[in-house]
Formats: sequence, C-alpha cells, structure tokens
Amino acid sequence: MARTFKRERQMHPIAELNVTNLIDLGFTLLIIFMIATPLIQQEQAIHVNLPVESHRPQEKPDKDVTFQDISIDKAGQYFWGSRRVTVRELGPLLEEAARKSKPPVINISADGAVPYQRVITLVDEVKKHNLAKVSFHTQSPN
Repeated sequence: MARTFKRERQMHPIAELNVTNLIDLGFTLLIIFMIATPLIQQEQAIHVNLPVESHRPQEKPDKDVTFQDISIDKAGQYFWGSRRVTVRELGPLLEEAARKSKPPVINISADGAVPYQRVITLVDEVKKHNLAKVSFHTQSPN
C-alpha cells in the first residue's frame, strides 16, 4: 500500500503539535528554579552588628511638659542645652531633672556621623534616671 502525501485541502492547517519538547523544557526550568531559590535568599541577608540597649517599656508623653535638649556633635562631645558636658556630668544633671514634679522630655539631637553606640549610651543614661520621655530630632528630607 502506498501512502499519498497529498493533502485533500491545501489551505487546511496542520493541527499536530509535538509537546514532548515543551514538557522537557518546563521540567528543566522547574529544577533550575528549585535549586537557585535557596541560594538567592541566602545572598539577601544583611548582617549588622547592632549596639546593646537595656530593656525598659516606653511611656506615651504628656501634652504639657517641659523639654531639655541634649546634643552630640560630630566629635562625640555631649551638650546639655548649649553647655558642653561630659558623660559623668550628665548623670547629676539628669538626676536633678528626674526629681522635678513634672520631669522634662529629653530631646536628643545627634550628628549623623556619630557612632550609633554613643546615642544608645546616652539613652541608657537617661533611662537609668527613670526619664522615660525621650524624643529624637531628625532632619526633614527637603
């Protein structure tokens, strides 16, 4: 029996499609993504050596309170208002502020170049004297 290779209708499309190669390609891509996904997630981890802070709960500030500014400049020097002080001198000043009937809110302003540990040391010193009302001054992005 001879086979004829003539189609009955010349304009009729051929509807036969071999999907075996597409299935092989799909499984290959699936295996590649299963292997690559855990490796991608490991590379996105950022390891940061964070400073140590003492653990105490924070309270919400009252509306009619006074404010006391403490600043840290680029060189790491502390200022009580506009007066330059050392870390040792901050203790008695904070103790005096804590003894008031309405303790002030401590406004901390630190230069962006100051090591983060200096700011946390200052916050710990403030918390030692039970001054739980602390705010941080930041620069607005203009």
